[in-house]
Amino acid sequence: MCCAILSTVLLMTLTVQVRLCREKTSKNVYAMKKLKKSEMLRRGQVEHVKAERNLLAEVDSAYIVKLYYSFQDEEFLYLIMEYLPGGDMMTLLMRKDILTEDEARFYIAETVLAIESIHKHNYIHRDIKPDNLLLDRSGHLKLSDFGLCKPLDSSNFPNLNEPDYTSGKVTKPLPDTTWLSNPSAPRRTQQEQLSHWQKNRRMLAYSTVGTPDYIAPEVLLKKGYGMECDWWSLGAIMYEMLVGYPPFYSEDPMSTCRKIVNWRSHLKFPEEAKLSPEAKDLISKLLCNVEQRLGTKGAHEIKAHPWFRGVQWEKLYQMKAAFIPEVNGELDTQNFEKFEETGTQIQSSSKSGPWRKMLPSKDANFVGYTYKNFEIVNDDEVAGIAELKKKSSKSKRPTIKTLFESMDEEEPVQGSFLGMLPPKEGQPSSHSSVPQERHQPRRK
Repeated sequence: MCCAILSTVLLMTLTVQVRLCREKTSKNVYAMKKLKKSEMLRRGQVEHVKAERNLLAEVDSAYIVKLYYSFQDEEFLYLIMEYLPGGDMMTLLMRKDILTEDEARFYIAETVLAIESIHKHNYIHRDIKPDNLLLDRSGHLKLSDFGLCKPLDSSNFPNLNEPDYTSGKVTKPLPDTTWLSNPSAPRRTQQEQLSHWQKNRRMLAYSTVGTPDYIAPEVLLKKGYGMECDWWSLGAIMYEMLVGYPPFYSEDPMSTCRKIVNWRSHLKFPEEAKLSPEAKDLISKLLCNVEQRLGTKGAHEIKAHPWFRGVQWEKLYQMKAAFIPEVNGELDTQNFEKFEETGTQIQSSSKSGPWRKMLPSKDANFVGYTYKNFEIVNDDEVAGIAELKKKSSKSKRPTIKTLFESMDEEEPVQGSFLGMLPPKEGQPSSHSSVPQERHQPRRK
């Protein structure tokens, strides 16, 4: 594959760079993720990048970002993926502050389907957060960034006979911080906390430390964990959508970790938020002990919760989304953060340094990384490919060429998600397909 690298940067960190690129022959537009091999070796992340590539190549789902190519050169690994111009959920939340319960229900429901799709392939994501929930041009959600994703290992199941660390019985407690050691400090109002969170959100997202706000306590404590940790993250995201900030947000990441580990004492709903009883109940059943956490027996437990009453799961991705992002052309990046190409960009390695010396054996570390999705290869380019496709009984996945069709052509056929929900109390329904007796959770 020969791509022209465009100047637009979608993401820039010390180890990862994501840019727009255009394939020179077909003129199709992709997102190219570039990872520095020496940094992956130095940070011990070789298995992480392999897991990301393996999951993207293995899982064919409408709910996760599609991988079309992966390859490598002497210094870098490359993932060529579909470009989703709608931006990410973090940007949407920063623009909207707080979502209504109907709006949040749409995106949480689509996140449930995305998590369920990787769990069906026995993968755990471990890093689900708004930054990793991308929106396509029609506003539908796809899960991305599987760098911390790993196959499920039965040895990682928690020992349910261990002491309950969430009640504070932790053998190695995290160090105290000023925030926690001063309980007499006045508690912020919801609006003050929201303002502080928004001011620090973007900085935390791209820092070397990152934000632990969505990580389950069992992951932080390295007690062993299973797929349930992804459902905790779902609960934290739902809380942020409805309240405006994550449930355990603190001045610094270490304080946040302490709050998460001691969630029984710190999970509170501000009165100003006015969440419905059903919303509070669902969040409380996701942000709880592993044994009681909803979703432990499968996604069907979450789908059956009363907060989702009226959601037509099988038609969700055919409906009009809660928000339609503004997208002006296939190269539009207005829904992404603007990055300046400064010293933070990843550079080519020098010929010196211990990790540079390891690169001659790079084939052993990154063998098998190259991948091509033949669904996007022109029939004329590879002899016999058309015949192979005809023999395949598998339904054909959408190609990259369908990603940038006009908005008119992408108009959902099943109507609006918000319109399909049961009406608010006292309001007649215009959709006979939704039973009138269904209860509508109160909106905030």
